[in-house]
Amino acid sequence: MKKLSIILAATFFAVSLLSLNACKKTSDAVKPTLYDSLGGTTLVADPTGSAGTTIEKGRLLIRSIIDSTIFVIAGDTAINGHFTVLLSEVGKNNYSGFMALSKNLTDFVAVATGAKNFTYGGKSMVAAHDPAQNARMNMKADNSDFNAFENDLVKGAAKNGVTTSNPALVSVANLVESLRSKVVQQ
Repeated sequence: MKKLSIILAATFFAVSLLSLNACKKTSDAVKPTLYDSLGGTTLVADPTGSAGTTIEKGRLLIRSIIDSTIFVIAGDTAINGHFTVLLSEVGKNNYSGFMALSKNLTDFVAVATGAKNFTYGGKSMVAAHDPAQNARMNMKADNSDFNAFENDLVKGAAKNGVTTSNPALVSVANLVESLRSKVVQQ
């Protein structure tokens, strides 16, 4: 009976130590980022790449929303006047500016949402939206332009199955809104 008590006590002690260690590991776990909630680093086939090309699921969703938003903006007479250089290029089947804008915005959003595998190398938000510093911009934005952009972003997200009820979109919207003072320059 004494041996059984010692064995039970030792087992209880071992289980207690394992439980404490498991709790510690759980509390030390890395908190998921917004990028993780958008799909994270899981690799998936890149539908725009050559066969066998992969892309992080989070980056793919961000890029898809960015690209859809650019097309929504192109048709939005409230703000498409800011992008006449880009629209002129696309009208001539020159997609280099579109691809550069898509990459820069995708990098920016990916990094801003917590992606670790990318860097943003574009202009600051102030410089990117100032025609004196960015020849691709026709004019400075005002609050109504920014509001139109936010609405177009929601439409671009919806085209990719991400609706305003999605907490991740709400978080991205808050991130975008935090940039208003840098983008609105008049």
